Amino acid sequence: MKFPKVTVVLVSAALLFVLWEQTREQPEAVDASRFTNLAANPVERSVAVDWVITQIPALCEDASGQSRGADAYEQCVSRSETRTSSCRRALYDRFPSVIASDDLFRDLSLSAMNCLVPRSGVVE
Repeated sequence: MKFPKVTVVLVSAALLFVLWEQTREQPEAVDASRFTNLAANPVERSVAVDWVITQIPALCEDASGQSRGADAYEQCVSRSETRTSSCRRALYDRFPSVIASDDLFRDLSLSAMNCLVPRSGVVE
């Protein structure tokens, strides 16, 4: 039986990648004020989508009308978290890679919110 060199190299490379990923600096959290002057300071689509995804707890609290710990709230958060990858894909297909206007950011954030926490039949 031959020694599996290729397998050892691939596993070693994967472990090195994991170690590198763990040791590199994590990006700073984005504050909502980052999106105030997009014409002068455009933002990448991925940053805007990441920010909307961090808003899931607040969106679910608003949609369910209940606070953290309530059953409806927890179900909303759980469903929203399972939708993140499909919503992210849809937003990446629909919007440009650089968000440089307030209108475009509004459209992206509303589309993301509707995808993550759909509110069909809600009349306010």
